[in-house]
Amino acid sequence: MTVTRFAPSPTGYLHVGNLRTALFNYLIARKAGGQFILRLDDTDPERSKPEFADGIRQDLEWLGLTWDREEKQSARLDRYADAADKLRAAGRFYEAWETPAELDLKRKKQLNMGHPPVYDRAALALSDAQKEALRAERGAGVWRFKLDQERIEWEDGILGPISIDAASVSDPVLIRTDGQVLYTLASVVDDTDMGITHVVRGSDHVTNTATQIQIMAALGFAPPSFAHHSLLTGPQGEGLSKRLGSLALRDLRAAGVEPMALLSHMARIGSSQPVEIVGSLDELADGFDLSQFGSAPTKYDVDDLKPLTARYLHGLPVEAVADDLAAAGVPAEKASDFWRVARENIETRADIAGWWTLFSQGAEPLVDPENRDFVAEAFALLPEPPYGPETWGEWTAAVKEATGRKGKDLFMPLRHAVTGRRRGPEMADVMPLLQTKPKL
Repeated sequence: MTVTRFAPSPTGYLHVGNLRTALFNYLIARKAGGQFILRLDDTDPERSKPEFADGIRQDLEWLGLTWDREEKQSARLDRYADAADKLRAAGRFYEAWETPAELDLKRKKQLNMGHPPVYDRAALALSDAQKEALRAERGAGVWRFKLDQERIEWEDGILGPISIDAASVSDPVLIRTDGQVLYTLASVVDDTDMGITHVVRGSDHVTNTATQIQIMAALGFAPPSFAHHSLLTGPQGEGLSKRLGSLALRDLRAAGVEPMALLSHMARIGSSQPVEIVGSLDELADGFDLSQFGSAPTKYDVDDLKPLTARYLHGLPVEAVADDLAAAGVPAEKASDFWRVARENIETRADIAGWWTLFSQGAEPLVDPENRDFVAEAFALLPEPPYGPETWGEWTAAVKEATGRKGKDLFMPLRHAVTGRRRGPEMADVMPLLQTKPKL
């Protein structure tokens, strides 16, 4: 069975970069009829917060990315301890005591000599007495995994053949001095225990993948299939900051972005396929293909979501917005006519209330000074409602006869005055929905 996972840390709110990873893994699982696991990587007790975990769940639920089960790393610490003991017994785990300042100095020396800034494994040369002395002086050290200094190769689902020389990579720290197990080890154990078959994540994890493949081998585990998607940039290719409001899913939700508009966008940008609005996640999964994605950084522009949201709403039947119409005060008997007339002019669901206010209570007239007398004369020729489909034609004909105006000079000032807007639906459709006579 295909099993994928989304493994966010509950140390902040989800952003569009997180969504890219979550969506790819979700679509792979659903297309194959497999399982999608939500795994909270909460081994950092100081930064992990319940409110962030709740926010992650809420964002995924808003998008419809349902998970088959939830796991928490904080409940699996004993499994990580077992794995650490196994690595120690195999001679692949060693303790090191260098301070951050000492490591920084080593890196600078290596760079000055033209060498890659790789940890020199000085801790491996320590005698037992030296280790005891450092432990007494500095407390517990970090635990590093001893890499086999050979090439690590795999066929990446997006990047193609990957080959990394382990000699160019520092032995990774898997356990901190305070005993906290880091992502690199915890993820290996979790992915194996949970039967993960496919791991899709950002290209900034390529080196992590190389080291994790060796850790899995040292523990007797077979690696899953890996794929690394490109990272998002701004519309001009600039780097994205997670602190920008345009990136947080909760802010996009508050701005009225439609889930399927966002998902349709994220499932296609960076691929050879055009962005197209789809109606459901099942449809999105059916057309999803990792091989269509490239390695180049992918430009993301939040403004692209506005027309996509509008296009999605324009295609919805009245039944799909019934609750929104009711909340805006649209009577059930007028819902179909209202939605037929107004939907092409609605950019977000929040716009519904404004259009119904226009129809039910009238608009603040938009009148240029030079047209004020003309509009006043025209309004005097308009009878009281109710109005029908023929009202607009009859009224404008009467105004033309009385004033001599015609064409745009006749129609546009009246449109602006009646609706309070520069553009909108056909006025023949607007008039039957008006509940009150327009007034200056």
